Amino acid sequence: MLVTDSQEVKRFCDAAASADFVTVDTEFVREKTYWPQLCLIQIGTDREAIAVDPLENGIDLQPVWDLLVDSPVLKVMHSASQDMQIIFNETGKLIAPVFDTQIAAMVCGFGDQPAYATLVQRILNESIDKRSQATDWSRRPLTEPQIEYALGDVTYLVHIYEHLQNKLQQSKRTEWADEEMRHFKDSETYDPDPRELWRKVRLRRPNPRALAVLREITEWRELTAKKRNLPKGWVVRDEALAEIALNGPTSPESLERVRGINERFAFGKDGKQLLERVKAGLDVPDEECPQPEQGEAPIRGHETLVALLQALLRLRCDENGIAAQLIANRKELDLLATEDKPDIRALSGWRREIFGEDALALKRGEIALAVDGLSVRVVPA
Repeated sequence: MLVTDSQEVKRFCDAAASADFVTVDTEFVREKTYWPQLCLIQIGTDREAIAVDPLENGIDLQPVWDLLVDSPVLKVMHSASQDMQIIFNETGKLIAPVFDTQIAAMVCGFGDQPAYATLVQRILNESIDKRSQATDWSRRPLTEPQIEYALGDVTYLVHIYEHLQNKLQQSKRTEWADEEMRHFKDSETYDPDPRELWRKVRLRRPNPRALAVLREITEWRELTAKKRNLPKGWVVRDEALAEIALNGPTSPESLERVRGINERFAFGKDGKQLLERVKAGLDVPDEECPQPEQGEAPIRGHETLVALLQALLRLRCDENGIAAQLIANRKELDLLATEDKPDIRALSGWRREIFGEDALALKRGEIALAVDGLSVRVVPA
């Protein structure tokens, strides 16, 4: 049901606040803006579901915000990060408490980042009609198939949550899932420091000076994109930022030679501001320049050990029915292979029990991997 009436929104939210849990999803568009435009909010319980139209003139969304951010009822979402970000943008508050079915499914052995449609198929033996998947949700009126598709994102979710919750309890892995969902409580996830966003831009062969420049120009791009409500790539693309950081242009003429920077930009206001940030990065004292993170560049001489660690990780994750991504990523395996005391997830808690101890034994040469046909097993070295 598409709801455009404020009283109906309040009625539903007041009733949902006493439920054991509610399922939540949003639809939005952001192709041409920095800030996503919220176009639909779907909320479900085990009894009914609604799609609230935030674009309806005069609609009061306060009952929705009260339910999602201020009530103690559990909010169930699939791949929650984007929905969390949108609600944070709208309210300045975090949705809480949260249960993410994608994370729970990874803990329960459904693979790395399983899609919602995958869980609907594997758990409920149902298929989702994807014809409305590429909908422009900002256009009105919405069709019945579009509304039905949107509601399906919260109605199926009720049963998926119940299935995964039972599975977590039976396998005694509820705490594992809770640990993975803990980052949802960190507001910095949704309001990052623009001075730290340079870490998301990839540089070939990074050096401290280039990273100092990158920090300055990435912050400028972020603040400019926010101010103009434009996608960051429309201001300056990542590839151009990387080239500017590595080459440190100091004049409009040299800036224009960067791929993706045109004459109008280089000789205009934006170019002037960007060059000022380049100079600021070049003037940073050597001891204050960021250092390249370990593992950013390929580590030579350890490829064989890393390959063995990857094989061991797959083996142990298959045996325990858990997604490998929850244990360790490639960068962490690189650190494990090269550092004496790496600070990585795999060496603490339940991850150490499943994989970490064996990984250290493999590194010390105490165990080895034997291949029998298509199978791999651990054997004494």
